Amino acid sequence: MPLVTSTEMFKKAYDGGYAIGAFNVNNMEIVQGITEAAKDLNAPLILQVSKGARAYANHTYLIKLVEAAVIETGLPIVLHLDHGDSFETCKSCIDGGFTSVMIDASSKPFAENIEITRKVVEYAHDHGVVVEAELGALAGVEDEVNVSAENSSYTRPEEVQEFVSKTGCDSLAIAIGTSHGAYKFKPGTKPQLRFDILEEVSKRLPGFPIVLHGSSSVPQEYVKMINDNGGNMPGAIGVPEDQLRHAASLSVCKINIDSDLRLAMTGTIRQFFAEHPDKFDPREYLKPARANIKELVKHKITDVLGCAGKA
Repeated sequence: MPLVTSTEMFKKAYDGGYAIGAFNVNNMEIVQGITEAAKDLNAPLILQVSKGARAYANHTYLIKLVEAAVIETGLPIVLHLDHGDSFETCKSCIDGGFTSVMIDASSKPFAENIEITRKVVEYAHDHGVVVEAELGALAGVEDEVNVSAENSSYTRPEEVQEFVSKTGCDSLAIAIGTSHGAYKFKPGTKPQLRFDILEEVSKRLPGFPIVLHGSSSVPQEYVKMINDNGGNMPGAIGVPEDQLRHAASLSVCKINIDSDLRLAMTGTIRQFFAEHPDKFDPREYLKPARANIKELVKHKITDVLGCAGKA
């Protein structure tokens, strides 16, 4: 099976009231952990690559790792560019074999966001590739994304119809209170997503797939593993999983997960070296890290996304 686009995947997810996990990948062990979990649960999958991941691991290596995952699992897998920051970056990924790209011009004025997004959409559609766009700005820091709380903004539902119709984008990332990174909310606060905005957007865009970025839940067991073994992550708080489940039951068809993977890998490796300070074989500490990524992804697919058995 070749790499696929998200078109049919999102249609089924929208109609079925579940979401597809979009997991960021940076190396072989992360790809293996994610795809082994999805294979065990027969779940559709989006593997996404950021600009930072392409700089770190090289475009060609990442493409081949994902192609290997398709061969090994037989699953429908989308290869997606996460937060493409320019037409040139998106074009490079389209020309290089990606089946989906995101153009993030959300920091630009509304008219300029439309102009840039439409340019990417025209090129992508000519090459059989789908496009995700963003309207509204999420706070937080992750890879190339760095938006202060002061510069963040909720999506304005009254703008979504014009934006989608003028750009021709295939899915839309909106801002309803999620944020990038592990430090999403102040300690002691109770995070609450703006479901009123999501519901209003859904009314204005019936049947249209919505995307949530910044949706890691920051599992505290891995934060504790990091802090117990030399780390310093006080007050790391994520999005409550019950709210993500509710979003997946509505019009949200794609939920992005990155920070949780990093926490699982880093926490496992820190604990391994604390328990085995004399070890130095990368295979010995990357194997349990891969296993914990697999367990984390299984949990997300089964208990949060609801897409087990939907491949």
